Amino acid sequence: MSSRVLAIVRKETREVLRDPIYLGLAIAVPLVVMTLLAEGFVLDVKNLPIGVCDLDRTPASREYTYAFTNSEYFRLVALPRSLGEVDELLQSARARAVVVIPPDFSRLLAGGGRPVVQVLVDGSFAGRALVASGYISAIDSQYSAQVASAYLAERGLTSSTLAPVSIEGRVWFNPSLDAKNSTVPGLLVISLMFYPGLLAALVVVREKERGTIFNLYGSPVSRWEVIAGKAVPYIGLAFVDYFLLFAMSVWLFDVRFVGSFAVLTVAALLYITCCIGLGLVISVLSNTQVAAMLATFIGLMTPSMLFSGMMSPIASMDRSAQVISRLIPASYFMGMARGVFLKGLGFAHYAGDLASLGLFGLVVFGIAVLGFRKRVA
Repeated sequence: MSSRVLAIVRKETREVLRDPIYLGLAIAVPLVVMTLLAEGFVLDVKNLPIGVCDLDRTPASREYTYAFTNSEYFRLVALPRSLGEVDELLQSARARAVVVIPPDFSRLLAGGGRPVVQVLVDGSFAGRALVASGYISAIDSQYSAQVASAYLAERGLTSSTLAPVSIEGRVWFNPSLDAKNSTVPGLLVISLMFYPGLLAALVVVREKERGTIFNLYGSPVSRWEVIAGKAVPYIGLAFVDYFLLFAMSVWLFDVRFVGSFAVLTVAALLYITCCIGLGLVISVLSNTQVAAMLATFIGLMTPSMLFSGMMSPIASMDRSAQVISRLIPASYFMGMARGVFLKGLGFAHYAGDLASLGLFGLVVFGIAVLGFRKRVA
């Protein structure tokens, strides 16, 4: 590293260290954002308020009700006695789902019939409604299997007599199906994209607004030395954030981690470099800090949330969305972060993604160097 680059690095480092509040925010904001999102961004459906409208009111219908209330997924909040009360219950959001047991429930069960239970789910939160519907179906299937087993036992038969196929399910990599094991590594990726990128987006444009940029315009340093000197301190600062975010993930949120810390760290370094490079591209092309912040939010944060695989798998997106995801460094690091955390995959598996991040970094820093045009006022 040339002496001129080191001089710019020292200057930028002093700029960061000169303001303790700025430095504190640079480290604290990603940690706060990570904590808030990890606590608030919950995909698990537990203790969902549910109502049961039992129009049969028999031991059989009460047993069916207990199948829901004894589950950790639902919390009984009301026992409406009419369909009118059911409507009011859902409209007021006191319950997110209501199970309506028909008046002939026990009679049909006793006679070998098949009663139809109505399930009403509040679709205001579509994803939550789909998960809740799946849980209700699973509980209903379990109850039905118990009734069928009892029916066959009375006749000296077993369920295996009539069921030629049995299913034994196992969940790999996240046996507890705890959402935090998937969401927290994803939030680490998003946190390292947004705030380091935002800080880098303000580096050059801040000097434009202050007028100090003309010192660089009139200096003998080359364009690449300016960009490199300004990038290094922020890469180091973001790397400190990475270590703190990783520690929070493993020890505070107790996220399952079975992989190699070295693999994740190398990937994080390349990813941070790409994010800082993108921020510098925005900075050299912007004329005001407000414009740079808006460009960072629209150009970095939003695509990273939508197209990185944070919300839904990239494979399930349409073709155009998959193309967009390949242009976002977060999509590469998202897969690596979750793979290292939960699957323990190593360098050999992620050689292509690491190379892609390295190439991406070279491209964005090349654009930043070309975009920074030295001129004399």
